[in-house]
Amino acid sequence: MRLFPAKSRPITGSLSNMRLDIQHQTSFDYAVAPSYGLLQLRMTPQSSPGQSVFAWDIALEGARAQSRFFDQFGNIVELIELLPGSDRVSIQVSGSLETLSETGVIGRHNQAMPLWFYTRQTALTEVTAPLKQLSARTKIDPDDALAGLHALSQSILDRVTYTTGETDVTTRATDALARGKGVCQDHAHIFLSIVREQGFPARYVSGYLLMDDRTQQEASHAWAEVYVKDLGWVGFDISNGISPDGRYVQLAYGLDYNDAAPTRGVTLGAQRENLIVSIQVQQ
Repeated sequence: MRLFPAKSRPITGSLSNMRLDIQHQTSFDYAVAPSYGLLQLRMTPQSSPGQSVFAWDIALEGARAQSRFFDQFGNIVELIELLPGSDRVSIQVSGSLETLSETGVIGRHNQAMPLWFYTRQTALTEVTAPLKQLSARTKIDPDDALAGLHALSQSILDRVTYTTGETDVTTRATDALARGKGVCQDHAHIFLSIVREQGFPARYVSGYLLMDDRTQQEASHAWAEVYVKDLGWVGFDISNGISPDGRYVQLAYGLDYNDAAPTRGVTLGAQRENLIVSIQVQQ
């Protein structure tokens, strides 16, 4: 699924506790139906100290559920198979949950995956000379990490203007930096590349964001979390220049977009795939 950034303006009222209702529909239309297709869905949030899931449902058309499991990052994965001859596949997600604002602080590490694993770079976050230069100009003091991480976030947003249509989910951090344009996954990948290069464990997060100016959205959102000594995991939404609050819903974690993509899989024999995504996040 193509992932675009969600831009927000401050909303009125308290962000401490919010009840959010979410509708997320993804449709694949094919000129020629695939002969075979298998997709992994990471579209199910879990209850955590920052969010409590009340109800969640995934309805399928043109596909059937095969299995449900946890991946290596602890994400819930729904494995679905496309029905033979289906030229349209629809995935309808609906649910409600309550979020609690912790000013971006997620807390202790409670995954089976060790912290050192999150210092690994990937093909999307690979450190190149331009990224090293930006890292050298934005050194993070371990004794004042929060200030340094916020400064880095702002520096990336100053260098890479939020612009849709210039990149896609295969764009590397270094290429987005060179273009000076990108979207939320590009901002997150650049941020992850630099903080890992400086020795901090960091992970990619996919999810939803309640926006003040509209309920209808074209895609989900992405941000990053860094493990900070004495605080645990702390979130940074580079595209919006803030730490996640009660407007944010976490779906999945990983080293980069590929690990946390809402939909990811393979189809054989399909022609002219058309993807339509519609999301509503309401309080």
